[in-house]
Amino acid sequence: AAVAAELAPLKMERAVFTTRIEDAAPGPEGVDAVQFTVATNPGAPAGALNKIASGGELSRFLLALKVSLAEERNLGVTMIFDEIDRGVGGAVASAIGERLARLAERSQVLVVTHSPQVAARGRVHYQIAKASSGTVTKTSVELLDAGGRQEEIARMLSGAEITPEARAQADRLLEGV
Repeated sequence: AAVAAELAPLKMERAVFTTRIEDAAPGPEGVDAVQFTVATNPGAPAGALNKIASGGELSRFLLALKVSLAEERNLGVTMIFDEIDRGVGGAVASAIGERLARLAERSQVLVVTHSPQVAARGRVHYQIAKASSGTVTKTSVELLDAGGRQEEIARMLSGAEITPEARAQADRLLEGV
């Protein structure tokens, strides 16, 4: 029920999520066979989450599950999301950013994202870059100050050429935090 309640804010208000528990032979994984089933479109039959959901839907189901578990247990844990916003954009990316921010109120949340809507919701922003020369690839991590953060979000919005319009939109995204 908690996962289902999280789906509407993640722009999946018509999805139906259920948990099926069946007896299984005793083993290292217990005595229950648990399967998450979903129907992502009205009238569509339910099926196994990993078979039915698209990449973007799967990301949102995972986020709903993590938020539900964190709130249920009220634990201050660290969670790492690597491109949890994969396959989504616009309003859905914004909704994911909002949910991640809510999750971060009780837990430490680290997010790797290419989405400006998600990046703008973070309290701390690092830019991660890779550079290759020959056979050597180096990764750098830089903590961004307010100005650097605005530039990075503008770059995420516009690409190679950062325009005044992209900077203005980055400011709007950052104001909403």
